[in-house]
Amino acid sequence: MPLYSSAIAFTASTWVLNSQNENVVFGDIRTENHILCDGRSLEVSPDVEMDFRNMPFDDGQFKLVVFDPPHLVRAGKQSWLALKYGKLENDWREDLRKGFSECFRVLATDGVLIFKWNETQIKVSEILKLTDQKPLFGHISGKRANTHWMTFIKVERLKEVC
Repeated sequence: MPLYSSAIAFTASTWVLNSQNENVVFGDIRTENHILCDGRSLEVSPDVEMDFRNMPFDDGQFKLVVFDPPHLVRAGKQSWLALKYGKLENDWREDLRKGFSECFRVLATDGVLIFKWNETQIKVSEILKLTDQKPLFGHISGKRANTHWMTFIKVERLKEVC
């Protein structure tokens, strides 16, 4: 099985180094083009238009899943942040709970889930309550140290350690 990444609700070109990699599937709920107020162009062009709450993939299909959902609840409808990253709805807790569930469903046993969250508006501790899985480790980055990268592994059973 080749290595696949399923990323949702982000513009792939914002942080993916090789968006043309044939072993990677990029997903988003939308396909859009915008001209921002400063004249820059913003393109959201996923390989697969999909909803992270109901992914069109088989159980255990991917060895690697990258989950980078929208993190804003307060943003203007036409703000560049909302256009670029998307915006959470009022039922964001249930949406993210379903998103985590879907990520682990499509993830193969012993597969890796990379989760990215910016806690400017919602603390990462609130987000981690939405899944029964626990991250193995993570990294905090960003100018204000509010972006969290976390790594999970899907295990079916605990392995003995010598």
